[in-house]
This record gives sequence, structure tokens and C-alpha cells, in this order.
Amino acid sequence: MTTATWFILLGSLLLVVGFTASYMKTVPVTSAILYLIIGFVVGPMGFGLFHFNPLKESALLELLTEIAVLISLYCAGVKMPVPVNFSRWRTPLRLAVVSMTLTVGLVALFGYYWLSLPLGAAVLLGAVVAPTDPVLATEVQTRHADDPDRLRFALTCEAGMNDGSAFPFVMLGLGLLGLHDLGEHGWRWMAMDVIWASGAGIGIGIMAGCGVGWVVHTSRKTFKQSDFLDNFLGLGLIALAYGLSLLVGAWGFLAVFSAAVALRHTELKQAGLRQSYSRSNSEDVAEGDESYAIVHIHQSSLVFNEYLEQLAEILLVLLIGGSLFWDSWSWRAIGFAAFVFFIARPVSVHLGLLGSKAPMRLRHMASWFGVRGIGSLYYLMYAIQHGLPENIALDLVRLTLAVVALSILIHGVSAKPAIAHFWRSRNSR
Repeated sequence: MTTATWFILLGSLLLVVGFTASYMKTVPVTSAILYLIIGFVVGPMGFGLFHFNPLKESALLELLTEIAVLISLYCAGVKMPVPVNFSRWRTPLRLAVVSMTLTVGLVALFGYYWLSLPLGAAVLLGAVVAPTDPVLATEVQTRHADDPDRLRFALTCEAGMNDGSAFPFVMLGLGLLGLHDLGEHGWRWMAMDVIWASGAGIGIGIMAGCGVGWVVHTSRKTFKQSDFLDNFLGLGLIALAYGLSLLVGAWGFLAVFSAAVALRHTELKQAGLRQSYSRSNSEDVAEGDESYAIVHIHQSSLVFNEYLEQLAEILLVLLIGGSLFWDSWSWRAIGFAAFVFFIARPVSVHLGLLGSKAPMRLRHMASWFGVRGIGSLYYLMYAIQHGLPENIALDLVRLTLAVVALSILIHGVSAKPAIAHFWRSRNSR
């Protein structure tokens, strides 16, 4: 496709999205399905106007998916209820750590014994498809911090955390393939990739979020007429937390999510507002009050970043559609996707929540909505950029693209009806 054709395509797609926004809310499909279908039509499965090769363009796709995930993690973090209460966060913590680890293990076993992949590649494949996606899961995401839906909170928080907690398993897979130093008996992997990188990422995020919140609060109290570009502050916090994490070898995704949660906590605490504050609570603070200005950073930057997230979703899902051929839908790929959706995710969720107080209805719903998407593509592109052999990379690209595309279609069609049924069944009790 020429540059002019690309602009026409993207411009037409943006106009369609803009004109049909209200209509899309009334139909049982997500906007990502629309983008994917358009990618099918203009890509190799349709008119063949363009073909995007993830293997050859892995560096570009890594950068695009990295930016998209970072923005999405920030958006998820600033919608989290604060302060962090263990009783409330217990379920998503189990999902993000225990269930995700079990998913990696199950997929690795399937990849090694059924798909005949090398052990390292099987572990890497498990790490790629295990984390749920904060970019494409908008229909099952928390709407705002006062959203009473425990299911949306659990899935949003899980997606925010496991996009970082999957990184150690990516490094484990690369290490088993001889592309990363695991140390004798895996001691370096456990010490650096698991304990240090995870703990340091969370710590850096908390310090960055609290620091930015405190500086804004202090500046506005000292200089009454001070005015900030809130959107830039949000993007600056993302870049600062992520950059510091990369500098010290910590997981930056965890840092950005933690920074967003810490920013919101600090703003509310400094303003003396209830911890359940959101835009919908007009009794807490009125526009024009000093406290409104103080808590305004995480809210106004959220709106801006959500628009960026939507733009990234349009581009990346379009590229996914343009990466697939008809022969991409092999029985091997479809069988693997079915295993992930119908066996690995449900089994890992139910085992991970075993003994918890989570209602059975919530467990069933969480076991289904393991949306795979942009995060999976990022991890795979990251591995390719770190020397993944071409034959293994090509195989994993085919499998991952099939899982992501089918997740967009299947989870996208079922999201709205399933959430509506979940609410009706809960209200009828």
C-alpha cells in the first residue's frame, strides 16, 4: 500500500469509529472485531492490498506494542480503588501470580508434548500467551474507581499486574534456549529476574507515582496560580517509571502500573478526600475547589491516554488482520487456541482461586475472559529481538497470531452478553 492509501484507510476507519461510537455500544460486538475484519479484508485474506510481516518488522512491532501496553497499564492503574486493600486485591493477585504461573506450565506441557516444540520454546510460548491483555479487554475493564463490579475489577487488576509478572517466564524460556544467563541451577534467574526485577519495578513505580503526586500538590499549594499540562504529566510519569526500571534491570510494566495506582492514592490523600473518590462523586469535591485541582492529574490524563490507547488498538489490530493468511488457520493453531481458551485458562483460574472467598460465578466468568492480545505480541517480538531462532520464531508467530485473532473474535462477541447475564443473575439474588 502507498502512503496515500494508508492515510485514506486509517482516515476512513477513524471516521467510521467516530460516527458509530454510540451504535457500537448497542450491538454485541467490540470495536476490535471491526478493526480485525477490516484487516482481513484489505490484507492477504482479502484484497491483498497490504501484508504486514511480524517476523521482518519485529523491531517496529515491539516498539508499537510496548507503547500501547504502557499507556494501557497507566489507564488501568489510575482506575484502581485505593488504598490497596489485601482483602479486595487478593483475587486479582491470585489470578496474576498463581493462575498465570499455572497457565505457563500447562501451555509449556502442551507445547512440548503436543506441538513438539523444544522445552525453552514451549516455556516461552506459555509466557507469551499466559498474560491477559489490558488493551483489548475494554468491555470487561473497570470503568472508574467506584465501579462496583468485582469481576471487572479482578480482570483489570489481573491484566495490570500479569503483564509484568510474565516477564520472568519469558526470560526463563530464553534461558532454556541458550539466549539468557539463568545461572547455575537457575539461581541468577530467581534472584535477578524474579525477586529483584519484580520487587524493584513495584518499588520504583510507587516512588515515582507518590513523588509526582507530592510535587504537584506542593507546587499548587505554594503557587496558587500554577497551571500544569496534566496530559504531559501522565505521559511523563509513564516514561520516568519505565526508564528508571530499564536502567536498573527491573520490570517496567509493573513499575508503570504501580506508579499509576500510587499517583491516584497520593492525590486523594493529599487532598483529604475519601479513598473511593471518582468523577461521579460530586459530593466529594466541586470543580473550582483547590482539592479538585489537586486530584485532577490522574483524571484528565486518563481521558487523554484512553484516546491514545484507542488509536493504538486500531493500528495494531489492523496489522494483526493484515498479518494472517488463509493457511494461518491450521488445525495445529486452532487446536492450540482451543486448549488455551477451554482448558489452560479455566483450569488455572479455578486452581488459582481454590480456597478463596471469590463467588463461583465470578470464577466461571474470570476463567472465560482471559483475553489475549497486544501484550502477547510484545513479549514475542521482544524474544525475537533477543535472538530467537528464525524457525522457532516463525512457528510461535503463527500460533500467537491465531490465539490473539481468535481471542478478539470469540471473547469480543461474548463479552457484552456475558457481562449482562452476570449482572442480571447477581441482581436477581
